[in-house]
Amino acid sequence: MKKNILLIGGSYGIGLAIVKQLQESYNLYVASRSGEGLIGTKAKHIPFDALSDTLDTSQLPTELHGFVYCPGSINLRPFKMLSMETFEEDMQLNFFSMARVVKDIMNRMGENSSMVFFSTVAVGTGMPFHTSVSAAKGAVEGFVKSLAAEYAPKIRVNVIAPSLVDTPLAGRLLNNDRKKESMAERHPLKRVGNAEDIANIAVFLLGEGSGWITGQVIGVDGGLSTLNIS
Repeated sequence: MKKNILLIGGSYGIGLAIVKQLQESYNLYVASRSGEGLIGTKAKHIPFDALSDTLDTSQLPTELHGFVYCPGSINLRPFKMLSMETFEEDMQLNFFSMARVVKDIMNRMGENSSMVFFSTVAVGTGMPFHTSVSAAKGAVEGFVKSLAAEYAPKIRVNVIAPSLVDTPLAGRLLNNDRKKESMAERHPLKRVGNAEDIANIAVFLLGEGSGWITGQVIGVDGGLSTLNIS
């Protein structure tokens, strides 16, 4: 019998890359604003806006074996140019909306299930212009570690902390070759990440091969957070 996995915001970027890797082996449910990106996949789409909707859990199976929360934001500006509204919006999307969905589906998470969340390399490595997103994602990291402790050994809970990834979300930061080359040079591996790089780790964390991993923040960042090669 195929296991059931729910993705929030899995219709493009990293989420869609996860869907494409898992669709043959799992029953996938994707709750997102638009299902257009899922055309041609085997995922079931559930209309859902993380900022304004309550998830329709009647469209989900009674037991989930995996959960991924994909929505995020990238507001990179000097602190003095960030309004409090921006801080609130980033926290709402990245943390409060996530926590609300987790509350709604937690009683469906089965034995030996896995939950995957996303942070950013900037939480563990201080970077200018990241104050808002780092604050929101820092809340996610603290939440994940506490949730992992509370639900062990039944549920494994981990977070992936990428560097900049070439997805629609990062489009304005990578919208020409000069910007891509500049961003690539910042990384020891000399390239910007792609959706598949991050999906590979998410798929691993959802599977049985990661059965002894929980409460971890896993950096997938081209070496940026740990290597200084300048």
